[in-house]
Amino acid sequence: AMLVVLQVRLVMKAHSFIRENVPRVLCSVKDKSSIVPIPRISQYLYFLFAPTLIYRDNYPRNPTIRWGYVATKFAQVLGSLFYAYYIFVRLCIPQFRNSSQETFNLRGLVLCIFNSILPGVLILFLVFFAFLHCWLNAFAEMLRFADRMFYK
Repeated sequence: AMLVVLQVRLVMKAHSFIRENVPRVLCSVKDKSSIVPIPRISQYLYFLFAPTLIYRDNYPRNPTIRWGYVATKFAQVLGSLFYAYYIFVRLCIPQFRNSSQETFNLRGLVLCIFNSILPGVLILFLVFFAFLHCWLNAFAEMLRFADRMFYK
């Protein structure tokens, strides 16, 4: 599943890169310009790791990296993982362990599903917080990506 997510991200980034650069190149070729605006490899590599899906040749950059902020964000990712593990161990596993010992009935299935809704939502929120907030902000800081309100 993680491989599929990474592939989708790379396809979306490739689409953005092509969509931004092909019209510029075609326009310069049509105008018979002596300079064809082809992006450098370093610009593309930065774009691949930057937390954005919109390609630009240059992004606003911070002058320094706040390593304390990066460490805090990675600590929050680890904390989220431990909390998700705790939710599984305390709320999910006992529920399904009890249901595996009983014979199948509709009432037990419905109770199992309803008792799993709250832990599932909590884990979903933890995954969104850990990845979309902590992980991407840590990498944005390490890449000195300054435009944190890029999509606003």
